[in-house]
Amino acid sequence: MHEGTPKTDASVRTIALDTDTARVLRAHRQQQLQERLAMGEAWTDTEFVFTQPDGSRLHPQHVSDQFLWLAYLAGLPPIRLHDLRHGAASLMLAAGVEMKVVQETLGHTSSAFTADTYTSVYPQVAMAAAEKTAALLFGKEDQARPGQVISLRN
Repeated sequence: MHEGTPKTDASVRTIALDTDTARVLRAHRQQQLQERLAMGEAWTDTEFVFTQPDGSRLHPQHVSDQFLWLAYLAGLPPIRLHDLRHGAASLMLAAGVEMKVVQETLGHTSSAFTADTYTSVYPQVAMAAAEKTAALLFGKEDQARPGQVISLRN
């Protein structure tokens, strides 16, 4: 965890949240307020969203270790918590979100950096791009069917 001056001016930003995520965070905040009341004077007011039960900050390495353990229990390959940032950027682009919006969401000063560093092309997106290109070239929507795999060898 890093506290202090942000790396760039773009790092200071408001993040848009979908309705479901906002609802979950509001419920979490209500639970945290109840914990605060129950703890009384023992509560540590850090103003962090996610804390220990007494309000004190979570140690970043502990959070990372817990994430790795949960991924292991779920049968997932070992990934770093930070890798979710890459996945989120790729999912935003796959959902059709404009690169500029992804760039600003991640707090980057350059969309080229965002594109080069934080994105992956999902197979479905690559297939859709191939279909759109074929439709443009051949002028026929039915030239190739979505999901169709064709061999380029004779």
